[in-house]
Amino acid sequence: MFKERVFAIVQGIPKGETLSYRQVAELAGHPRAYRAVGSVLKSNRNPKIPCHRVIRSDGSVGEYNRGRALKMKKLKSEKAI
Repeated sequence: MFKERVFAIVQGIPKGETLSYRQVAELAGHPRAYRAVGSVLKSNRNPKIPCHRVIRSDGSVGEYNRGRALKMKKLKSEKAI
């Protein structure tokens, strides 16, 4: 299922690195489903899935289900941005 593939891919993003929503969609086998990746991650409540490490293709941070400010704080603390 797409949702499980997205979560597995995102769970594998190492600390200090990021992937774009588009890259996650491509790795999940659905290269044009980058908006669906965002929808899947918006529903994530599992702290073991670091959805804050998924950013927009243009390099901007994008949204986060726990608030954009927290996403930026986490990415900065991991030296990902």
